[in-house]
Amino acid sequence: MKTFRFILSFIITIATGICLNTKFGSVPPLGKFLSPFHGFWQNAENKAIDPVQNLVLDGLKEPVNVYFDDLLIPHIKAQNEEDLFFTQAYITAYHRLWQMEFQLLAAEGRISEILGSGFLNFDRGQRRIGLKYGAEASLDLFRKEEPAIYRLVAAFTAGVNAYIESLDYKDYPIEYKLLDYKPEEWTPFKCFLLISNMHSMLSGGERDLEHTNALKKWGREVFEILYPERPLEEKLDPVIPRETDFNFVPVKIEKPSVKFPLSFTLPTLETPNPANGSNSFVVNGNKTTNGKVILTNEPDLNLNLPSIWYVAHLNCPTINVMGATLPGGPGVIIGFNDSIAWGNTNAKRDLVDWYHIQYKDESRNEYLYNNNWVPTKKVIEKFEIRGSKPFYDTIVYTHHGPVVYDESFGDGRSEITNLAMKWTAHLPSKEIKAIYLVNKASQYDQFVEALSNFSGPPQNYSFAAANGDIALWVNGKFPVKWEEQGKFLMDGSEVDHEWKAYIPHDHNLHIKNPDQNFVSSANQHAADTLYPYYQYDYNYEYYRGRRINERLRIMSNIEVEDMMKLQHDNFNYNAFEAMPMMLDSLDTASFTDKEQKYYTLLRSWDYFNHPDKQAPSVYETWWSKLNSKLWDEIDNSDVKVYRPGWFNTVNILSRDTDFFMIDNQTTTIKETSGDLFRDTFRETIEALEEYLEDPDNTLLWYEFKNTTVQHLLRLAPFSFDKIKIGGNKSIVNAASKRHGPSWRMVVELGDGEVNAWGVYPGSQTGNPGNPKYGHMINDWANGEYYPLLFKRDLNKSEINCTITLQPK
Repeated sequence: MKTFRFILSFIITIATGICLNTKFGSVPPLGKFLSPFHGFWQNAENKAIDPVQNLVLDGLKEPVNVYFDDLLIPHIKAQNEEDLFFTQAYITAYHRLWQMEFQLLAAEGRISEILGSGFLNFDRGQRRIGLKYGAEASLDLFRKEEPAIYRLVAAFTAGVNAYIESLDYKDYPIEYKLLDYKPEEWTPFKCFLLISNMHSMLSGGERDLEHTNALKKWGREVFEILYPERPLEEKLDPVIPRETDFNFVPVKIEKPSVKFPLSFTLPTLETPNPANGSNSFVVNGNKTTNGKVILTNEPDLNLNLPSIWYVAHLNCPTINVMGATLPGGPGVIIGFNDSIAWGNTNAKRDLVDWYHIQYKDESRNEYLYNNNWVPTKKVIEKFEIRGSKPFYDTIVYTHHGPVVYDESFGDGRSEITNLAMKWTAHLPSKEIKAIYLVNKASQYDQFVEALSNFSGPPQNYSFAAANGDIALWVNGKFPVKWEEQGKFLMDGSEVDHEWKAYIPHDHNLHIKNPDQNFVSSANQHAADTLYPYYQYDYNYEYYRGRRINERLRIMSNIEVEDMMKLQHDNFNYNAFEAMPMMLDSLDTASFTDKEQKYYTLLRSWDYFNHPDKQAPSVYETWWSKLNSKLWDEIDNSDVKVYRPGWFNTVNILSRDTDFFMIDNQTTTIKETSGDLFRDTFRETIEALEEYLEDPDNTLLWYEFKNTTVQHLLRLAPFSFDKIKIGGNKSIVNAASKRHGPSWRMVVELGDGEVNAWGVYPGSQTGNPGNPKYGHMINDWANGEYYPLLFKRDLNKSEINCTITLQPK
């Protein structure tokens, strides 16, 4: 049966060498696990969902009806807001409980409790960067200042717990049985920790310590070649159109005369995936055939199962909203209501700074700041470890933030230690209120007011309204920085290195109803140099935004299908700019037959990474080998540094053909970029020919790339590979091997109608034994969308299942 696609390989994977009712490491006793009455067989479902269910639950005030459509999207109809969010939580847990809990155990630094001592270093890092600290601060803020919103969080919490309390062992999601543990009580803290986890994923990336290493190792001139802030300014196509007037008086700060502590450090924590980003673009009625506005959004994140998003329709007398929710938190993150639609892309800005801390003595009770000894705060963290004794870690807090790297955590080879992390994610904030108010907003001013509560992770919020308005806000809490502040390790004792102010919300970059009749964002630079505040990030995107804007400028009479097609655009801008230079360097007169074959394949390529083409496989291999050979000094450095981005790599290769890193230091000949192109072209052919010796291998791009939607536990039987999709990193259709569009949404508004479509690489159910598990993946890959049924009352033919929840 299809529902048992995973069983045979799964049992083989875990059963070898394991005896019944004996626990080995983190593998459960198989007698219990394989029991037909309680074990994993209970997770196999013949139907996607039972047609009719009636439940009586503590915690509800009035009856609630939930109608599931064929996609298993719940349409929740409640009579008050507390019941609405209670039911949202209950239904989300019904499909995603294990994912909800596991992702937050990871955020809190508690994975060792389940998986053992091998994850202790990960857990210590999670506690030390302060995700728990920030969540607790926000929770305390809501209790004091937002009692009405906090009641909704409490209702959501009660809904999760109502579902957990209904479960016996046989009902547990299969992952609990596999790892042999049980769900714990949900708390409001977990809802705030979910926001901290998004901060970690989307705003935790920085390269301050790597920059410090590079500046000391190579000096300022080489540093600016490798890591310029605005390479090729004339090619940049920012989120806010060029030459925009900024009619405000900015908050002024003077750049002090400072010296950065240039000491080598060896960072040990993993940074978020630098490919995390998104695309969103909106066109107004002047661009469309029917005069309606159309908004699109696709957040590009890790391709996981259970899926990052859970789609829901929430309805009560004061709210009617639909879209993508985050399992574990109330409300809709990306979606639409009767009057507006909105989407998000990551707003690139450096919000993490590192400070060197000088303690008075080994007790670490005081540290130097502004020529005074200031008391520290110490927190002892206890780590429960499966199969081992607890571990205790003392984390020192300064006014900058937690000291992440010290003598007990970090690399002992660093020249400097005791590094404190300052991050906006540590500050109390009101994102849950912002999400709630956005869900209820009916026009632009209400939307902007709602966003004033949103501190982070910083997002480019796109907006469309039924009245024809379109807009975009670069939204978040941004410190006012002097030039290069936070780009390198700073001195924690110096007041001049401190953040002094935050950019007022109405000074945040935004635009409404621009003359170009569209707005868009794709993680590129936010503005040109006319914006009066310093803006910096190490990881701006240079290709997707340009491609989207170029297409939107020439498109007219746009229909919904055109916007969908643009979301799936496979044009490889990197290859378009780099490959002609690479091919022109080759000596075609001396080609072998094989070299001529590959050369001809590339020369005839139209630069589109379509799934059935072979040229993308050749180019991407060549580009990868070129980067590895070019940046071997960086990869093999004795201190942590990082490769320049693709856009600047092309710039360096075309402009500085004899840049010292191009030269192979192990030979007496001075190589140029042309030599590098020729050598790596030959290496590419050798590698591909060896790859093709396996008769199962082909150069078809989708097979070669092997886009995989992977279960969070990396279990192959629960995952999907060799998905037939084109694109790649830095392409609008940003589907790489393990990363890509995690939710695609298109919304059309106008004339009193709301029409919406969506799809994502997964399924509403998180149960691998459900026949709907992963059922949307192929449609997602093929560019197909499902209508999102945004109706107050569904037709009987549209209802797959009805659940009625009654108060006790």
